[in-house]
Amino acid sequence: MAMRVSFLSYAPPRSLFESSKALSNPLFSLSHLSKKLSSGGSSSSISRRRRRSFGALSASAMAEGSPLTVLVTGAGGRTGQIVYKKLKEQTDRYVARGLVRTEESKTKIGAADDVFVGDIRQAESIAPAFDGIGALIILTSAVPKMKPGFDPSKGERPEFYFEDGFYPEQVDWIGQKNQIDAAKAVGVKQIVLVGSMGGTDVNNPLNSIGNGNILVWKRKAEQYLADSGVPYTIIRAGGLQDKDGGVRELLVGKDDELLKTDTRTIARADVAEVCIQALQFDEAKFKAFDLASKPEGEGTPTTDFKALFSQVTARF
Repeated sequence: MAMRVSFLSYAPPRSLFESSKALSNPLFSLSHLSKKLSSGGSSSSISRRRRRSFGALSASAMAEGSPLTVLVTGAGGRTGQIVYKKLKEQTDRYVARGLVRTEESKTKIGAADDVFVGDIRQAESIAPAFDGIGALIILTSAVPKMKPGFDPSKGERPEFYFEDGFYPEQVDWIGQKNQIDAAKAVGVKQIVLVGSMGGTDVNNPLNSIGNGNILVWKRKAEQYLADSGVPYTIIRAGGLQDKDGGVRELLVGKDDELLKTDTRTIARADVAEVCIQALQFDEAKFKAFDLASKPEGEGTPTTDFKALFSQVTARF
């Protein structure tokens, strides 16, 4: 059986190859995998006038007294489920809406009427989910699978592939472009896009996985969003961990500088919280940043998100 490896994921095992038990865990981190494998655009500016016009919308629907309708795409994924749930818990601020690819995924998150089924690779398929939304949080990603027959006891390296039609070009570029276009067409006030660190290096080992160039296509979609004129927040997350959120000091950076440190991971729950907090502060708009955290017990857990976003100066 082929093993699914989520791009937005992180594996607790210290070494990818230290045990067959670790390899049976589907929570591999491709950023962690990149380290193992490696051991063997310029940004276009957005007009000031356009930024000012969008800045006038900064108060958002929340300040106007009506909840903001937020669509979470990739809502069936592990991070997407957390974002969707958090929004559902804040009914005074948000009206949550989800988009998943299959009925099975819809059932997994409760099969509510506010969860739409659609294929992001087909623009007409997702249009109904975008009708009337005020903000979009993009959490979709191509997912590589591990080829069967891998035996770590023989010192072998795992090999990966993407299913036909679900390569990063189709999912992370065309699929995300379709989402950005749909959101812009309905006049959303903000788009939050979750990507991955590592995109500054075209030779990053992650790009070799399944010959997918996944970071290249993710970066292209990020650039498209930055050039769209829609207020955006691009979050390039480190290796994702299935741990509790709200108990670590969060770190922001740019140009993959955090990858050169020992703080290269982050809890999914913290990424989810940053996505939602980004909707609340002007300081998060028209910005792109890397996101990681200190280990639990080191530093002070982040609670001032306005200050966190204020540290970010990069627009792409």
